[in-house]
Amino acid sequence: MATMQERAELHKTIWKIANDLRGSVDGWEFKAYVLGSIFYRFISENICDYIHQLMKEAGQPDFDYANISDEMAENIRQKMVEEKGYFILPSQLFQNVVKTAEKDENLNERLTNIFRSIEASAIGTASEEDLRGLFSDFSVDSASLGSTVIKRNQLLAKVLQTVAQMELGSKYNDTENDTFGDTYEFLMQMYASQAGKSGGEFFTPQQVSELLAQLASWNNPNINKVYDPACGSGSLLLKFAKTIGKQNPNLQYFGQEVNPTTYNLCRINMFLHNVNFDNFDIRLEDTLLKPQHMQDAPFDAIVSNPPYSLKWEGKDNAILINDERYAPAGVLAPKSAADLAFTMHMLWHLSERGTAAIVEFPGVLYRGGDEKKIRQYLIKNNYVDTVIQLPANLFFGVGIATCIIVLKKSAKVDSSVLFIDASKLFQKDGNKNVLLPEHQDKIMELFVNRKDEQYLAKLVKNDDILENDCNLSVSSYVEQEDTHEVIDIAEVNAKLETLVAEGNELNKKIESIIKELGE
Repeated sequence: MATMQERAELHKTIWKIANDLRGSVDGWEFKAYVLGSIFYRFISENICDYIHQLMKEAGQPDFDYANISDEMAENIRQKMVEEKGYFILPSQLFQNVVKTAEKDENLNERLTNIFRSIEASAIGTASEEDLRGLFSDFSVDSASLGSTVIKRNQLLAKVLQTVAQMELGSKYNDTENDTFGDTYEFLMQMYASQAGKSGGEFFTPQQVSELLAQLASWNNPNINKVYDPACGSGSLLLKFAKTIGKQNPNLQYFGQEVNPTTYNLCRINMFLHNVNFDNFDIRLEDTLLKPQHMQDAPFDAIVSNPPYSLKWEGKDNAILINDERYAPAGVLAPKSAADLAFTMHMLWHLSERGTAAIVEFPGVLYRGGDEKKIRQYLIKNNYVDTVIQLPANLFFGVGIATCIIVLKKSAKVDSSVLFIDASKLFQKDGNKNVLLPEHQDKIMELFVNRKDEQYLAKLVKNDDILENDCNLSVSSYVEQEDTHEVIDIAEVNAKLETLVAEGNELNKKIESIIKELGE
């Protein structure tokens, strides 16, 4: 297992290489080439390792798939597609392409044909949807790479060579795929931080992802399916792969995403974390209007960071008020802010024993109108378990302090809501705030104990919340610590008297000096 220092050094080196490499290409656009090349290298090495293990068990430990002919390899195509979900010919492997990349005048065409071939290998099979379009953002003919084919190929060759030199083997971790996945997520985070809001829209900081996973999985050891209806790059889902997934290799991951680029990043992320194609189902579509996993519900764990204040059709679409996801509340979320539409969507998908942990924009906690009516429905039916106020400036492109709403159905132990003020539990890291492990532990301690703790937590009965205008804002219930210095009025007055006396004495001396000068 890599030490934190080794990991930090690896990340520092990789980011410097990736950033120096791009030249004049915009970093957010250039990510597709670095991340796509990492994925290409991973699936190439992954299939080679898999075949090596099969041949070793068959008594041929020296078999090297990368060195056999394409004709011979065709004999195992069907088996590989069935078991890995894709197939790569030896001549198309990353490690073989990179050897001649620098001198390959047709590198762009070669890469295009290879990527098409990999995706085509899954057509007509169970993995077709998981492979389709995975390399669509890797545009080898983009003018941003260079003004001529020669220049573009030179940069592409450098990208491949750079990725080939990255230390992504077992030296840095227990398994290769953990390091690949970790590197991939690190680079996404760095590109997101450089891109500001455009990148932050799909990226949830790892420490927040970890907290959401802890909240959604606490006291529920029998989770078989995890769901995120606004899955972005998949970082929330994959926190379960690193925890519950290690004990349950059959854990299923379900997600939906409306952005095609982010949808591709999520599926690639799944592969890089060694989640097999038959264990994840990520769909491209509008979650609020065209949900794709209603037949797979209910889910025992739901984690999500849906888009804030997203505009949607709302009451302009006459069908939505009768949608079984939204109808129970009797109203729809406002057209200008679909936040609580996502909340109602997740509540519908949640099992009776399950838990949903959702990042929310603070306005939904206290605004009036239809949002108040939806909160009233949630509180009356005892679905709101906990509301956690997070520190400000945790998310890329969002300086405001967000919150987490934890929903449960019959799994609740009381008819109250626990309010946790974690707004001061953070450490500064450059221009961002981060939740350290000790901060996460404190939040989980408060969550599990479910009792009052001065300045940090307050358990409030549902009836009291309903009487308070259905307000779910943490600051309305958790007492704020007075950090202002107590002023002793008597002491202040005594100091003032001393200062006045000293001033009068000084004035007398000045008058005396002026008088002497006048004489």
